[in-house]
Amino acid sequence: MAVNKIALVTGGSRGLGKEMALSLAATGVDVVITYNSKKEEAEAVVADIRSRGRKAAALQLNVAEVKSFDAFAASFKATLNDTFGSANFQYLVNNAGIGIHASFMETTEEMFDTLVNIQFKGVFFLTQKLLPVMEDGGAIVNVSTGLARFSLPGYAAYASMKGAIETLTRYLAKELGDRKIRANVIAPGAIETDFGGGVVRDNQQVNAHIASQTALGRVGLPDDIGNVVAFLCSDDAKWVTAQRLEASGGMFL
Repeated sequence: MAVNKIALVTGGSRGLGKEMALSLAATGVDVVITYNSKKEEAEAVVADIRSRGRKAAALQLNVAEVKSFDAFAASFKATLNDTFGSANFQYLVNNAGIGIHASFMETTEEMFDTLVNIQFKGVFFLTQKLLPVMEDGGAIVNVSTGLARFSLPGYAAYASMKGAIETLTRYLAKELGDRKIRANVIAPGAIETDFGGGVVRDNQQVNAHIASQTALGRVGLPDDIGNVVAFLCSDDAKWVTAQRLEASGGMFL
């Protein structure tokens, strides 16, 4: 019996990551999610995926701690073998992240380093660490932001890291092309999640303003993003690599 395709989604216990994991499962992919501290939420997502007839597992990971990646890789390999009966996986979705809102002048070195470690350094070295167990012909999906295209005060550091992610994605596509591994980046617009303190979801004034500046007339929802990630991982996107796909509903056109 053929082993099913397997995806690893970092930060998959809630928000966009949860929807990405569920969308992948809906297309017939088995899923491993990581969580930083919300173990119960992660286990609930695993149960949801299993209820849909797919295999799933949750592993703890702090993407800011590069020194922990060797241990994580070992745990991930063991999980692939024990839970999925496989030595390899096919899809890596580097979703885990945080938002820090501060003006350029108010951004401290500590804030900057936190964002570098989580949003860029962690993605760089986790991908590097896991590539030996990624099957040739697989796919990587990184997560950027609309803020790398347009500029709003308060996101200088955050958006700069995402600009770096967009450049890194092109390099991954170039250097991994001989293994037929595709690398793309998705750029959500403003989404109703608890990201950044839940400001888009909970502040009606902010929500209404963004909706008024979006071609499709509303802010984004998590399930607007999950299906796009599932597409980029699928064979339907087999000829798509090194691309930035913005899923913002036409924000600030």
